[in-house]
Parts: sequence; C-alpha cells; structure tokens
Amino acid sequence: MRIVSLLPSATEIVCALGLGDQLVGVTHECDFPAPVRALPKVTRTLIPTDASSAAIDTLVRDRLGARSALYALDEAMLERLHPDLIVTQALCDVCAVAEDEVRAAACRLPGGPRVLNLEPETLDQVLACIADVARAAGVAHRAAEVVGSLRARVQAVVERTGGAARRPRVALLEWLDPPFSTGHWNPELIRLAGGEDGLGREGAKSVTLRWEDVVAYRPEVIVIACCGFTAERTMQETGVLARVEGWAGLPAVRDGRVWVADGAAYFSRPGPRLVDSLELLAHLIQPDRVVLPPGVQAPIPLPMDRDRAED
Repeated sequence: MRIVSLLPSATEIVCALGLGDQLVGVTHECDFPAPVRALPKVTRTLIPTDASSAAIDTLVRDRLGARSALYALDEAMLERLHPDLIVTQALCDVCAVAEDEVRAAACRLPGGPRVLNLEPETLDQVLACIADVARAAGVAHRAAEVVGSLRARVQAVVERTGGAARRPRVALLEWLDPPFSTGHWNPELIRLAGGEDGLGREGAKSVTLRWEDVVAYRPEVIVIACCGFTAERTMQETGVLARVEGWAGLPAVRDGRVWVADGAAYFSRPGPRLVDSLELLAHLIQPDRVVLPPGVQAPIPLPMDRDRAED
C-alpha cells in the first residue's frame, strides 16, 4: 500500500504502526520520526511562518473570513506518488488542507485512492484513530499493541497523580498574541496529569482569551505551547508578556512555574505523542510524583522578572 499523510499526527500514527516504509508523501510540517523529513512534500503553507504571532493570527483570520486557503496542495506531486490511501482531517481549518479539497483532488487521481478523515476531539478518540488507520492500511491487528502500550502509560500517570493532595490551577496556552486556551484533548490531559483547567473545556475547541481572563484565573502553573512553534520559536514571542497587567503577580510567575514547551511536537498533534504530552504535563504539575520520562523534550523555564514581581 502507498500512503500519503496530509497531517503530521497521521504521519506519526502511520509510523507507530510500523508502516513507515509504505509512506510515500507527507506535508511540509511532518518532521517526526526523523526519516519522514526526506519524503516528498505534497503541501506548502500560504502563511509566512516567520511573522509575529499577532501578524499570523490576523492573516489566518482574514483568510478564513474570506474562505481562502491556508495551504496549497501539490496535485501534480500527489498524482506522481499514486497513493492508495490518503489520510487527512476536518477537525481544524487552521491545521491542514481542507477535507473537501483533498477529496476533490483524490477523485481526479487515477485509481481513486481511499481518503480517510480523522477527527478526534478526546484522548480516547485519538487512540481510536490509530485503529482506524490500521484498518484502512490493512494491518488492523497491529493497533491493539500500539494502543495498549499507550493506554498503559496513561494509566501509570493517573495512578501517580490520583492521590495528590492538591490539584493546582493550570493555564495551557496555545497562542500568545492574542492568547488562546487549548481545547479538545488538552483540558483532559491537564485533569489526568493532576491539575485543573479553568480556561479550556474538554472536547471543545480552543478559544481566544483576554489577558484579563488569564490573570483573573490566577494560574499556579503556566505552560505555553504555541501551536506549530518549537519552544525556541515561541520564546521569540514572549515579549508580549511584559505588557500584561498583573502578569508578574500571578502565583505561577512568582513561584517560577512558567514553562515554554514545543507546541509542534506536543499538545497540538492528536497522535501517539499526546501521551508524551501527558507525561510532560504531569511532571510540571505534580513534580514530586512524576519524573520527566527519557526522550520527552524538557520545556524551557521562563525567567521571572523579579523586579516586577517584587513591585
């Protein structure tokens, strides 16, 4: 079978199922595991990635409002790859080529490849998607072992955090200018990791916040994981925090519990590494109970402005 993935999380699912050798094309964003970086790219972004967070947000809103595409699909490359299976999504308009465009392109391809649409909103649904991909690829028997291993890791975290005396208030932000709460599976991850999320809702979309909302919540732990940004790229955007009234007085800031995580690797990709994301969160929220597992990238602690905090 020849598989094309139009979503980084789908690429990770395909590889987790041991189908990396059948993957023939990926998106411009697919970068894990490392070998997929050498595969032909079938998409490109129409949004400048080096723009500021505020500029990217404005461009995305303008293009969505005008019903303009955010990504371009290379149909000529897709035809040359001659896929049997194309894996895509319809969950988020900002994350991938529109499903309708993918299906239309597939209809024009010789042989009529199958299009599998993934649309998970919870952790259980993400794990179910692994079984969906396995079935579509003709290896349904492989899903049980992959999903079973991931569920065992989730259960291990729950057992470690379940007896915690306190569940701190957590703010997991997926954008900074403007601030966004995280949604879908991420509030669930916070709960499983031993924290409370008062800004996002389980199974619901992420929403634009006001900084007043974040400050009023008084989070005791803050994790900044800008969607699609590495931790280093997100650090370039943290200057906006200096303009947030009340930021320095937040418990998380005073206690040095503000971190910048890799939003490209964790939290925003509904695939196997959501369990890595859970383990990372549990370590940050309940450090006395959960250690950072090997292989999970440590977040960058955000330095505290002690002068402002003392004021």
